[in-house]
Amino acid sequence: MGSRISIVDYGMGNLRSVHKALGHVAPEADVRITADPQEIRRADRVVFPGQGAMPDCMRSLEESGLGEAVAQAARSKPFLGLCIGQQMLFERSAEGDTPGLALLGGAVVGFADAPATRGAGLKIPHMGWNEVLQERAHPLWAGIADRSRFYFVHSYYPAPRDRALAAATCVYGAAFTCAVARDNIFAVQFHPEKSQSAGLQLLSNFVRWRP
Repeated sequence: MGSRISIVDYGMGNLRSVHKALGHVAPEADVRITADPQEIRRADRVVFPGQGAMPDCMRSLEESGLGEAVAQAARSKPFLGLCIGQQMLFERSAEGDTPGLALLGGAVVGFADAPATRGAGLKIPHMGWNEVLQERAHPLWAGIADRSRFYFVHSYYPAPRDRALAAATCVYGAAFTCAVARDNIFAVQFHPEKSQSAGLQLLSNFVRWRP
């Protein structure tokens, strides 16, 4: 399976560990970290990671000129969003009141504004391992038991307008959406590249996914 997988490099992602994890599960694939829009357009699959603050990520994406290539990929080929790479797919984030790419309907909201999180005295950011509850069957959950644990580091999360977008939830004070799926898009709030066997299984499923 000599597919081409582009990891989008707009200066704001945990790129090396994502690259290493994908290379581990798909040694036959051509996995490249790239800031070239044409390379992203040529790829068979695209991974869109992100770390840091949403305003910085959106600014870096715009300044790099990669926004349109990412949007095209999210409309046309297997596309995996990771962490802020998931949040950026939505219309707007409460973090800095930042517009997103608006490829998915809904907003990104913060734990600091969630009464259940504040009332429970939980630390923000939500950091560490937590159970992921699969909301529906999906090819990327193949071989991953429901309530498997994944690694999180975040203070914000998506609130999809259409509940059918939710592919998984997690509980931190209250339930929140931690994975979304629609057509060729799958995106997660956790870090599969840091989530040991369950995370590697998800990445392996993505490499073989035929949406």
